Amino acid sequence: MTKSIIKFAILLVLLLGIVSGIHIAVLDFLSLPLFENKIIDSYFVNFFLTIFIFVGLMKFKDKFAESLGYIFFIGSFIKFIVFFILIYPSFNENGDVSKLEFTSFFISYAFSLFFEVLSSIKILNKQS
Repeated sequence: MTKSIIKFAILLVLLLGIVSGIHIAVLDFLSLPLFENKIIDSYFVNFFLTIFIFVGLMKFKDKFAESLGYIFFIGSFIKFIVFFILIYPSFNENGDVSKLEFTSFFISYAFSLFFEVLSSIKILNKQS
């Protein structure tokens, strides 16, 4: 289990690094602000929460195999709670969440979610 978690974390760091580099390059190409809108915070928060959820899934995969979907949804719910506590208040300071603010969180969230689901499916399919 530890080996798969370490492999997952290393791959996630590499892939999120690439995605954030592309994200920042696109912002630069479009002459938009690069490091505003909590972009770095969003990537870090999504990285750590994705690791947390993946570890939970791996820890409970044998003991609560029939409940892994619920564990996954609880983890996703935790991601949204953390978003609304840590990031959303600064986005909503002016009463409006801009497209740049939304994408600074959503790109890292969507990519992390996609990678987490694919990795979990791969590991759970090996188990069966």
